[in-house]
Amino acid sequence: MTSRSLHFAGVGGRQAARLLVLSCAAALLAGWLSNAAAEPKQERHRLRDLGIAVGQYPPGPLNAITDIAGVKVGHTTLISGEGSLKPGQGPIRTGVTVVIPRDDVWHKKVPAGTFVLNGTGEMTGLAWVVESGFLEYPIALTNTLNVPRVANGVMSWMIKQYPAIGIEDDTLTPVVAECDDGRLNDIQGRHVSEQDVMTALDGATSGPVAEGTVGAGTGMVAYGFKGGIGTSSRTLPEKEGGYTVGVLVNANHGRRQELVVTGVPVGKLYDPPQQLSEAVVPGQGEGSIIILIASDAPLDGRQLTRLAKHAALGLARTGSTVRHGSGDFILAFSTANVIPHYPKTPTYNLTHLADTHLNPLFAATVEATEEAILNALTMATTVTGRDNHRIEAIDLARLTTMLAGSR
Repeated sequence: MTSRSLHFAGVGGRQAARLLVLSCAAALLAGWLSNAAAEPKQERHRLRDLGIAVGQYPPGPLNAITDIAGVKVGHTTLISGEGSLKPGQGPIRTGVTVVIPRDDVWHKKVPAGTFVLNGTGEMTGLAWVVESGFLEYPIALTNTLNVPRVANGVMSWMIKQYPAIGIEDDTLTPVVAECDDGRLNDIQGRHVSEQDVMTALDGATSGPVAEGTVGAGTGMVAYGFKGGIGTSSRTLPEKEGGYTVGVLVNANHGRRQELVVTGVPVGKLYDPPQQLSEAVVPGQGEGSIIILIASDAPLDGRQLTRLAKHAALGLARTGSTVRHGSGDFILAFSTANVIPHYPKTPTYNLTHLADTHLNPLFAATVEATEEAILNALTMATTVTGRDNHRIEAIDLARLTTMLAGSR
């Protein structure tokens, strides 16, 4: 069965769910989407829509990384096939998610910093981010074995935008981060093509962001539940600068018993169905998470590295202990300043926030990271993948009952 693409770029949670159902229905009529891939309609909600608030700071209007002006997000989702795994053919439950820091980021670079909490994984291009203190191209998220093809897609897209790359202009080392979706997906097939990446980049928008089982999050599992893409933001009051911090995650980490939601040990209270994610066997990864942070606060690369470190505290609030086999990569950037591509003068001016005013941004990063991870769980849908492995989405009714009872 041929892999097909369901493409959602910058679509809000409820709208994305409706689009997914309509797309699946049309696909069934066309005869290419398998019955195993097409789950019944699943009503999913973001954490705040369930009446659950995280932290003290309010979210931005979209409660998403796209609350940072100029930031765009795009997805290409690949779902096809059913039944037994046929390596290289399917079933396919994968995709790619891209984040564009700003228009023309090649010529108008953004300050950036990074932190690797546990390195059982890969985020390419970090050496140059650390060395230069800036980011100059989009960020792409995908599965582990698809990293080279996705990097090719980013390079092809960049060369299309800037034909002088590698000729009269510099070359590039794309930032591509991965998580292992092999529990649900034919990961050997490396089904995300260069064109899929370019489609996601071309379709990236600054509006609401689709979450859960979408893009790079299609085949991901978090805390024994269906995981994937999640996002959230925080806005500081004017007396603390009025800045905004936005976070986007690809959640593929943790074990069921570890999950904590707003301080409640949901994982221990939840009576889970027996599933593959409960038992990690030798040779099978223990999951990973990619965390991307954007802010409009005027921060340099060193300060953004500090911000990235604080995202680890948001991860810990959801219960993660960052296991030996986990790849936990965090990248932060700021849109407040422009670092020119080829400065015409020896010096240029940057606005710089004093370190003594960083504490509110640290707290906002922790809160937005925690909520982004939980949004990934509450927005994800149940998925049946290769070899009929079925990963259940967390039951929202049970979740809200547990949290209400604990209070």
